[in-house]
Amino acid sequence: MPKTSARLLALLSLLQARRDWPGALLAERLDVSSRTVRRDVGRLRELGYPIAAFKGPEGGYRLEAGAELPPLLFDDEQAVALALALQVVTTSGAGVEEAAARALNTVRQVMPARLRHRVDALKVTAVERTATGQGAQVGSGTLTALGSAVHAREVLRFDYAAPVGDRADHPPRRAEPHHLVTCAGRWYLVAWDLDRDDWRTFRADRITPRVPTGPRFSAREVPGGDVAAFVAGRFRGAGTPGDHPCRGEVILHTAAASVAPYALDGIVEELGPDRCRLALGAWSWHGLAATIGRFDAAIEVVGPAELTAAFAHLARRYADAASADRPTGTASVSP
Repeated sequence: MPKTSARLLALLSLLQARRDWPGALLAERLDVSSRTVRRDVGRLRELGYPIAAFKGPEGGYRLEAGAELPPLLFDDEQAVALALALQVVTTSGAGVEEAAARALNTVRQVMPARLRHRVDALKVTAVERTATGQGAQVGSGTLTALGSAVHAREVLRFDYAAPVGDRADHPPRRAEPHHLVTCAGRWYLVAWDLDRDDWRTFRADRITPRVPTGPRFSAREVPGGDVAAFVAGRFRGAGTPGDHPCRGEVILHTAAASVAPYALDGIVEELGPDRCRLALGAWSWHGLAATIGRFDAAIEVVGPAELTAAFAHLARRYADAASADRPTGTASVSP
């Protein structure tokens, strides 16, 4: 029979693995008697774990949520995952950076040496947000209120701060909240705007929820069915979710390795040591041509014709800009 401390940890691990455990099955898994199981359950209750007993043909035990947070038990992989998540949460913009740092220190202190070494070896560097990003901080109370409204499917009433420079007095907004997402250090609420009868993506740092929330609603499906693709499409300037409205393909006379790091969400295919194929999208054909033109390499347009026309248009514009017949007073820049 294992020692009492080891047996208690094993019992706690089993209780966390499933909702209901028949007492006889627990005794079998722990290789002890039913009486020992009852005694061990009593010890865990004294430590603060709310374990309920249930009756029936297979009476047993259930670990329930308690009023206080008792000590938790994680396996090795869970502990490492938790520590890594706490390291990167400082870039989330959720306003819990200090609490995350304290929680990480607490978790690390109680880890066995073998896990502490793994976490230290996988150190994550959290990049500080720029000065303009500091304004994107969202209070945990706001995120909790938004998340609760999403979960309960209740109409959200909120004040939405106007952009800098807009001094107009805007009325409260009403929306059906569907998803709370994070992107590039900012939080966004994807919702159906009841006043504009359309989908909108609201910045969470500009939202001040009003209470109480409104009536419950039936969930709608985000256009395209994929909230990540929908949000990405809105950020790219596309009016519809999913892919870029303009996609083209070119061959660049340079190594694929020099293109891939700057290809955004494009696809790079190596054709040789100094040639590669690039498939890329953008919100307009001129924008796509300008993006491809950033690469210092000869370009062969594979298609479509709209991309070829966009290159021709930009070529004329750049030629005019480089023309010797500049208006009086135009400065020239020496290479």
